Amino acid sequence: MKRTAFILGIIIITSIASAHEFWLHPQKYFYTIRETANIRFSVGENFEGENWKGNKDKIAQLAYFTPSGNVVDIAKRLSGNMGDSIQLPLQEEGTHMVIFNSTNSFIKLDADKFNAYLKEDGHDATSRYRKDQGEEKKAGTEHYQRSVKTILQVSDKLTNACTEATSLPLDIIPAENPYSMPDPSTNKKIMVRFRVLFQGDPLPNALVKAWYNIPGKGPGMDSVRTNKKGWVSLERHPGRYMVSCVHMEPAAKDGEADWQSFWGSLTFEYSHYYTRKDGK
Repeated sequence: MKRTAFILGIIIITSIASAHEFWLHPQKYFYTIRETANIRFSVGENFEGENWKGNKDKIAQLAYFTPSGNVVDIAKRLSGNMGDSIQLPLQEEGTHMVIFNSTNSFIKLDADKFNAYLKEDGHDATSRYRKDQGEEKKAGTEHYQRSVKTILQVSDKLTNACTEATSLPLDIIPAENPYSMPDPSTNKKIMVRFRVLFQGDPLPNALVKAWYNIPGKGPGMDSVRTNKKGWVSLERHPGRYMVSCVHMEPAAKDGEADWQSFWGSLTFEYSHYYTRKDGK
C-alpha cells in the first residue's frame, strides 16, 4: 500500500512539473491560398494537450507576420470567451507566423512539486540557490508568462520572417525556414538548428526540448542545452514539431512571487517528403 502511494505521488509530481507546456496549435500547417487557419492555444504534456482556459484578457501581445512583411496586431480576433481560438484568413502565398505573449499568471507549488519542476526543466541555478539559502523545503512561488509562436505555410513560396528575431521576451528562432526541403547526400539523420534569445540576447545553457510524433509509436522528445551563443542542434523528425524552453530568474523583491519564468515554444510541421541528391 505504501509503495503504491509512493509511486502515485511520483507520477503526480512529474505530471505537474511537466504539464506546463503551452503552444499555438493550428488544425494543420500546410494550406492553399485563401484558406482560414484555426489556431488553438494548447496546454499539457507530451505534445498532447487540451484547450487552454484563457481569453483576450491574457494577451500582452498577439501579432501576425504576413509573407509580404507586415506585422498585424490581431488581439481583437480573440474574444472574451474562455478557451477561444483564432480564425486567421491566409490571403498570401508564403510563410506565415503568429506570435503570442501572455500577461503574468501566478502559481504556488509545495516544495516537493516545485523541486521536481525545477529538475524537469533544468533550472539548476534556481535549485542551487534554494539549496544554498536553505529553501529546499519552502513552497515555490512563481509568476509565469507564455512566449510562443507558430509557423504556417501557404503554397511552395518561402518567405523568411520566421528566421528573424521577434519582440517576444523568450524567442526560439529556426536557423532556416522549416518548410525548406533538406537535401541530404546520405541516409544519415538530418540536424536542424535553433537559437534562443531572452530579451534580445543569446540565452546560454538553457535546456531546450524538441517534441514530435513518431508514426505508430506516439510522442517523442529530445533535449539539449544551448551553447554560449544560444544555439542548439536537434534532429529533424517529419511531422508536427515543437521546440520549447523555460527561462527562470528571481522576481522583483516587492512582489508576491519569488521567481519569474518565461515559457517559450515554437510549433510547425516538417514535411515527410524531400528530394535526396540521388533523386529518391
